[in-house]
Amino acid sequence: MARRDLTGAVDFAYLEGFAAGDQGVVDEVLALFREQANLWSTMLDATSEGWLDAVHTIKGAARGVGAFQLGDACEIAEQQGAGRLESVRVALQAALTDVAAYAHERALQSLKTPKG
Repeated sequence: MARRDLTGAVDFAYLEGFAAGDQGVVDEVLALFREQANLWSTMLDATSEGWLDAVHTIKGAARGVGAFQLGDACEIAEQQGAGRLESVRVALQAALTDVAAYAHERALQSLKTPKG
């Protein structure tokens, strides 16, 4: 998986610009997003008492990293109810797939960059 595998679920140019080009900040923010996604995904079930809180939290985090489709799916679920949770799960998976491809590309680039 590499940058060529990106689907557009995350706007990495937005995130890089927001971080003023500091790749360390970008990497840290994406690592936090991935860790938190593991917690959130368990709550994206209509039978979970905290699904609405999870969706609200994901919405903010998604928009912060440039996963605008995910943020929009969360907003719709907030407005229209638990019946929209599947679209949130799908968008979350798409965002995580893009984050993985981006991270993989970064790892490949670090191997190619001469250490000096």
